[in-house]
Amino acid sequence: MLICIFTALLCMCWIAQYLKGQVEFNRCFKRAIIIIVLLSAAQLTLVYQLYAQISIDPEATLKELLLGISLTLFFALSLLLLNSRSRIKATIYTIVLSGVFQAIFGSLMTLSELEYLFFIKKDSYIGMATGTFVNRNHLAGYLVICLSLGLGLMIAKLRGNSGNFKELIRNTFTAILGNKALLRISLIIMVAALVMTHSRMGNTSFFVSMGIIGTLAVLLKKRSVKATLILLISLLIIDITVVGTFFGVDKVLNRLEATSVDKESRDEVNLYSLKISDANLLLGTGAGSFYTAFPQVREQEVGFLFYDHAHNDYLEFLTERGIIGMMPLILVVLITFGVAFKALRKRHNPLMRGCAFGCLMSMLAMALHASVDFNLQIPANAMTFMLVLALGWIGAYYKRGVRKFES
Repeated sequence: MLICIFTALLCMCWIAQYLKGQVEFNRCFKRAIIIIVLLSAAQLTLVYQLYAQISIDPEATLKELLLGISLTLFFALSLLLLNSRSRIKATIYTIVLSGVFQAIFGSLMTLSELEYLFFIKKDSYIGMATGTFVNRNHLAGYLVICLSLGLGLMIAKLRGNSGNFKELIRNTFTAILGNKALLRISLIIMVAALVMTHSRMGNTSFFVSMGIIGTLAVLLKKRSVKATLILLISLLIIDITVVGTFFGVDKVLNRLEATSVDKESRDEVNLYSLKISDANLLLGTGAGSFYTAFPQVREQEVGFLFYDHAHNDYLEFLTERGIIGMMPLILVVLITFGVAFKALRKRHNPLMRGCAFGCLMSMLAMALHASVDFNLQIPANAMTFMLVLALGWIGAYYKRGVRKFES
């Protein structure tokens, strides 16, 4: 509710300024209007669930509706307010700083064996970094977003190729260890915490998305190909062999090797979740109602654990919202991915390409992680992801111009 209140107040402040003629709708907002329409359509589906009494848990659906409206407004405000290079940089640095705080806090709680959340004693995931999150996988998901945006900034700071190999090496290491050292150290701290979460898909999604989007960045923009390659290779070597060795990458690998269908109950949860969606395929059971609907179909194979979420964002959206409510959200992601890809391919401005890179890497990582967890059901991760989507559109369509209002 605090998220809803603060977002509504910010929106009202902007509208008041607009009525006074002090701000206006910018190019990024106008280009992304299709996304705002699709997000609004997704919220209208929840309104219909409540109006037609389709939801089996109206109170939970109402909360999801309010949160959904807030996320839509937050996306719009991000497009409207990030209207200068300084604001874009400040916002990305703020997200990186937030990730560093979570990383340091989570690591200290684990290494010191104090094991606290935010003033609350931990009762699960002892010996693993969780930060202020209850679930280690959600900290991992948040750190991956922060790392993606931070890496986008690093790539944005790289200079073009040079015919002189010594100059190339010097420029690259200046970006890594020079006046950009603070950003590089921040990335190392977050990678260490990511490893300490022991999250299998959190770590996998980070390195897979970095490899794929990094390769795309190299292939699409040959101007800084050598510098980008050196940066990415340094990340793999330093972060895996050095940081990972000290902070437990072997434990993550052991968890991956020990993963089996027989030991995991998530696959049974997914199968039973499909039974819910089969019976409510078009409109679902109501947003936020999974914990109410699941006990009706669960069987003893999932044990005695209580599941308030499906460990699969795709299935949870499908069971709760149905095909009609889920399709607008899928289109939002696909269209934004295409726009960010276009920006990475065509934009020459380093900062805009950095925004596109961070957006693409975050989206791919979250798409992978969503197959085994529910990061997008966590308000902090969902709202940060909306900022990532906005940065994709900003990276594609931002142009420096005269602004009527500077806050």
